[in-house]
Amino acid sequence: MIDTAKLDAVMSRCPVMPVLVVNDVAQARPMAEALVAGGLSTLEVTLRTPCALEVIEEMSKVPGALVGAGTVLNPSDMDRAVKAGARFIVSPGLTEALVKASIAHDVPFLPGVANAGDIMRGLDLGLSRFKFFPAVTNGGIPALKSLASVFGSNVRFCPTGGITEESAPEWLALPTVSCVGGSWVTAGAFDADNIRQRATAAALLKV
Repeated sequence: MIDTAKLDAVMSRCPVMPVLVVNDVAQARPMAEALVAGGLSTLEVTLRTPCALEVIEEMSKVPGALVGAGTVLNPSDMDRAVKAGARFIVSPGLTEALVKASIAHDVPFLPGVANAGDIMRGLDLGLSRFKFFPAVTNGGIPALKSLASVFGSNVRFCPTGGITEESAPEWLALPTVSCVGGSWVTAGAFDADNIRQRATAAALLKV
């Protein structure tokens, strides 16, 4: 059974969910510490690098950090991510196999959707919380407004993909948006102080 309350707790924790592509395990803890210190404690570590599972393990040791795995493509990815300590799962798409795996692991699952058909399939599987992806190239705010008008307030979204510090407030102003995913907070060369400052600014985008 899908536990929507658990996923709502993840999505409502911070206005911005940093989408992290980490290539160096040594940066994991200081990066997580900087993000948490700045007020962003919900961290999505994408499974796009060879060390991603180790990064999840290291970031999970940081007090206050709620670490999840992103770019989860199949149940095998989910198994490995959960074993590494991921406390929520994010995927670029929606499959029944991933939904069943999330129920088996009792882990909050945020699948990606791009259109009405995706959302309808998710609703049939008991889901009502989705990652709108890729947000900007998939029609941006006008597209999400149109989808939200069809499915009502019971369906909520975390738009991700192409969102910037400048555009995030407009996305967050939409009534069906719980949070946004963004990579700008940690973009560029690793600098813990700069990350903390960006996180502080991002944490204030929605009150």
